[in-house]
Amino acid sequence: MDTEEASQLAYKALALAVADETDEVADVLDVLGHGCTDNQMYGVCCGFANVGKLMLERLYGVRIGADGPMVALREIVTGAAELDPPQAFAMRFLAAFANGDNDMTLTLFNVAVSAGAEQYVDSVCALLANVAGICRLARDTPARE
Repeated sequence: MDTEEASQLAYKALALAVADETDEVADVLDVLGHGCTDNQMYGVCCGFANVGKLMLERLYGVRIGADGPMVALREIVTGAAELDPPQAFAMRFLAAFANGDNDMTLTLFNVAVSAGAEQYVDSVCALLANVAGICRLARDTPARE
């Protein structure tokens, strides 16, 4: 699969996830997962995270990263990240991407890939689900000026 096709499928998966069309999302992710290289899947994850960043900026009315505040994560339940590694990946990847920390996004992605196929798939799915949730929230919330 070429990069353009992977990009189109990634945004199709995101649109379907926002619309809560879970069966169709699974089909598109299956095509992506079997047709993409690791480099392309890293690009897919960055694409998801970029949309998440843009929707967070819309929700909070500020530019995140180099020209504005940084995204920070606060662990509410001690040890929660260790209990759900895919969810931890999703939140950490989104925060690192939003903050412009490309080294960290690549490191997180490589850790997810090396964790085994099931955790890798679950991590990409968790990222997509989190970004879709942020998109739905942004869609349903009036934009801040």
